[in-house]
Amino acid sequence: MGARDQHDEWMLLALTEARAALASDDVPVGAIIVDSAGQVIGRGRNERELHQDPTLHAEVVAIRQAAAHTGDWHLTECTLIVTLEPCVMCSGAILAARLPTVVFGAWDEKAGAAGSVYDVLRDRRLNHRVEVFAGVNEVECGTILREFFEDPARRSRR
Repeated sequence: MGARDQHDEWMLLALTEARAALASDDVPVGAIIVDSAGQVIGRGRNERELHQDPTLHAEVVAIRQAAAHTGDWHLTECTLIVTLEPCVMCSGAILAARLPTVVFGAWDEKAGAAGSVYDVLRDRRLNHRVEVFAGVNEVECGTILREFFEDPARRSRR
């Protein structure tokens, strides 16, 4: 199986997490972290509304779970897969965890920090850079977000 096929397969798992975020009326973003063998060691979904915590983005939740699983904050042999381009906060967490690879689905033209608004993950001024694979299953990742924000009941609260 090629890298792109593997990324597509992993993105389906991240999309499952994104859909689960809808139960708590959180923005439907999901993430997983896989180890070097391709085993899922961390899962996350947005939980800001669920726990009233602004730091509980999908990436942060998945990073915390993966670090707990490995017993080490250095996730140097892992890959993060997320349905939306990471923001500045999440990009900082990705760099801090030393994740070497990030795969994401939809671009975030308002707050993205992996190539759209900013490119924190590949900034040569920083001590760690990340290989980024963008636009994986972009249509489905974007659709779930667009439908969420177009829902009149949700639009009035955001």
